[in-house]
Amino acid sequence: MGRTLRGILDAAARGVFPPADGGTTVVPQESERDAGVLAFTAHAVVFTDEDPGWVLGALAAVECDPLAAATHAGFLTAFAERTGRTADTVDVLLVGGPLPGPAPVRWAGAGGPGHARAVSARARRDDVRVWGADGGVLVLGRGVGGRLEAAVEVDEEVRQRGLGRRLATAARHLAGGEPVWAQVAAGNARSLRAFLAAGFRPVGSEVLFRRR
Repeated sequence: MGRTLRGILDAAARGVFPPADGGTTVVPQESERDAGVLAFTAHAVVFTDEDPGWVLGALAAVECDPLAAATHAGFLTAFAERTGRTADTVDVLLVGGPLPGPAPVRWAGAGGPGHARAVSARARRDDVRVWGADGGVLVLGRGVGGRLEAAVEVDEEVRQRGLGRRLATAARHLAGGEPVWAQVAAGNARSLRAFLAAGFRPVGSEVLFRRR
């Protein structure tokens, strides 16, 4: 397993994870934009340009189960104060392998670059592409460590018809032969069900810290 953020992510996409030893790996950021925490089973990865000694000391100071310290509010608050950044939500991190053939969605003219989902994606990702469907939108872009990330949105009036699942599946068809990642808020059960039904698998959790 690589000792870089991208190496760790590439390994996780193949099903190879850091050892479940209760430890923490600290690696440098791969871009100024993205700092954060990855929590795998019994192992955390913190990607930051801060002193690794400070990271490990701050984790040790958190009064909780050490296995949960990296996503505990105490550490996340300390991390935000130290870096001058703002923490996002704790997301479930999922990955899906590429699929051959055409996407199972009939694309329409909706969901252009001015769509709210696309605007949000461009603040967080590079090389953002947008596909519109009747009642939904799929966005792909380069995010953390240069990985390919997907986000979908379905209009309220067409929910419960399987469009979210088809859009998430379409991301795998449009991936160009590489894994596709998705970050889903833990409480967003509908989105989680859609990505799981599309063949994505959960690999851990993630918290990103954005520049203020």
